[in-house]
Amino acid sequence: MTLDSNICYRALKARDARFDGRFFVAVSSTRIYCRPVCTVRPPKRENCRFFPSAAAAEAGGYRPCLRCRPELAPGNASVDATSRLAQAAASMLEDRTLDQEGLDTLAGRLGITDRHLRRAFGAEFGVSPVEFAQTQKLLLAKRLLTDTALPVTEVAFASGFGSVRRFNALFKQRYRLRPRQLRAPLRGGSPIAAAADVLKFELSFRPPFDWSAVSAFLGARAIAGVEALEGGCYRRTVRIPIDGKEHTGWIAVEMSPRKPTLRVAVSASLARALPPVLSRVKALMDLACHPADVAQALGALAKRRPGLRVPGAFDGFEMAVRAILGQQVTVAGARTVAGRFAATFGDPIETPFDSLTTLFPSANRVAALSPGRIARLGMPGARARTVVALARAVADGRLALVPPPLFCQSRVAAATRRGDSVIQPPDHSPVHQEPAGHHEHDGPDDTAAPLDQVFHDRLA
Repeated sequence: MTLDSNICYRALKARDARFDGRFFVAVSSTRIYCRPVCTVRPPKRENCRFFPSAAAAEAGGYRPCLRCRPELAPGNASVDATSRLAQAAASMLEDRTLDQEGLDTLAGRLGITDRHLRRAFGAEFGVSPVEFAQTQKLLLAKRLLTDTALPVTEVAFASGFGSVRRFNALFKQRYRLRPRQLRAPLRGGSPIAAAADVLKFELSFRPPFDWSAVSAFLGARAIAGVEALEGGCYRRTVRIPIDGKEHTGWIAVEMSPRKPTLRVAVSASLARALPPVLSRVKALMDLACHPADVAQALGALAKRRPGLRVPGAFDGFEMAVRAILGQQVTVAGARTVAGRFAATFGDPIETPFDSLTTLFPSANRVAALSPGRIARLGMPGARARTVVALARAVADGRLALVPPPLFCQSRVAAATRRGDSVIQPPDHSPVHQEPAGHHEHDGPDDTAAPLDQVFHDRLA
């Protein structure tokens, strides 16, 4: 990514929120880097260096500002092909794909070589994928140290570090601070206290954000027992596998009344899965969106609903199943069938909320089912066979739907592998919930094959 230093400095002086997350400014006299919306007095022009990512700034020897907190900056969606490739890789890194499977596997999921991935990533972020992942871990650790009361040992492991010793050494090397120093209050008062069973975060976005529309969309499609929209707060149960172990719990998301942030509460049981949890919330709520760019591109179409986002999906397998179950039925009908599916084959979970009782079934669980058991929930046999075929493809690794949703790419690949036309689901299908930053819209096509038929043909 090429940055115009003059434009960057003007944005910095204006504290223009449209540029938040698009670049970071480093000050040579203090060796600190900030977001362009930082409230401190702007530094002299000759002391400024501009970087396309927090990782690039840290690679240059700068540590993050304790006031504006670069770890809170929103993501940076793009329509450029190379940039989108790098952004997709960054999303997978946030989901800890690199830790679990390595760079070769990550590149393979994107359909490119690891050499091309390094080249595209360096052009977009100014650092290698490994350096980027390392910075993401450190910034998450900084956030946990600042915003929660988790012990330092738990912070290290929750951030993705394999050892406390490595965490302490890298934190001191990069930030010239010991982790415990962030536990002291910045401006008087007592250190932050947090409920032992809940971790709370704020995720930034570029205003405006049409929360009422996004939450209403998710609420109308909420699966009973798995999701709920209550009092303007979206809640759901969560199941995330990491290193062969399942982490389960719940999240709650609501709009902050005074700041351009979403408040996210995460059950403490998900502490070891925080990187993918927060990454998936960002994708679900499309926090990397640039509303000014959308408004400029859509013109009059966007004026009636400023800040409208394209909701993503929290779990790729769940979204794919919902897309199949929702074929040729209404939104209400699809929601009813999905609720039966989750209640019958999902796992129970205890939460503080009466509306959250069930974990959506895992791919391994569904793969072991017979199509007949699923069909008895009220759907055609072909659709039930498709669900089982999908689950088996995911369970045995033939189909990767992470980081979520990345389903649209997989959908196209499955449809074109033998020269078929691209699958076009009905307008209400969850498959239209594109990944954050991927804002193309697939229009309806009466000649396209039904989704369940194509899936079954390709995955059986």
